[in-house]
Amino acid sequence: MKIDIWSDIRCPFCYIGKRKFEKALEKFPNKNEIEVQWHSFELDPSLVTQPGVDATSHLAEIKGISKTRATQMQEHVVSVAKDAGLDFQMEKAVVANSFNAHRLIQLAKSKGVANEAEEALFKAHFTEGENIDDAETLVNIGVSIGVDKNRVQEMLDSEEFSKQVRQDEQQAQVFGINGVPFFVLNNKYGVSGAQSPEAFSQAISQAWEDFEKEKRPLIVTEGQTCSVDGTCE
Repeated sequence: MKIDIWSDIRCPFCYIGKRKFEKALEKFPNKNEIEVQWHSFELDPSLVTQPGVDATSHLAEIKGISKTRATQMQEHVVSVAKDAGLDFQMEKAVVANSFNAHRLIQLAKSKGVANEAEEALFKAHFTEGENIDDAETLVNIGVSIGVDKNRVQEMLDSEEFSKQVRQDEQQAQVFGINGVPFFVLNNKYGVSGAQSPEAFSQAISQAWEDFEKEKRPLIVTEGQTCSVDGTCE
């Protein structure tokens, strides 16, 4: 059974949702028969990378709120992340466009290590304070998950995988996805947001039940038929 996940590296709840989803999947009896596919989604495609601007000030500006209020919002996210077993260092976060990071994920997907790329990029952005739009950073992350250094650099020096990023985003529009994380289970069930592990478990179980029903052969009642060779009996 396939589970498709749309997310953005810049989205804190996408990282939190990933961890909660993983906790649910780990306990699922048929986890080895689940195929997880990651898809690109940019929350702000027009964002200009600004390494010199702190994330709190940026949040206050785009939300039209005070820096104090922005700090409170970030503290809430840090607390939720901690409950999920994640160590967010929001004060270190770099304001960076995620398009090239998504291209790296697409490259990683072609190598079978998309999940590793997602994890490494999330950690780089939310815990380590790395610039996810910096070429050297992306090359290092690629190498850390087993992708050849020159291959990553080759991708970054071109427009390679841009089309795949855009296709993922267009598919999200078709599904009516306007926020992430968003999980589509068995092309039938949608789960929006960083739900609890229990909620994910319930959704996975329901999708699996339908998936198993779809695999069952037809129960056929025999009667008089005509076959493709012209025989009627």
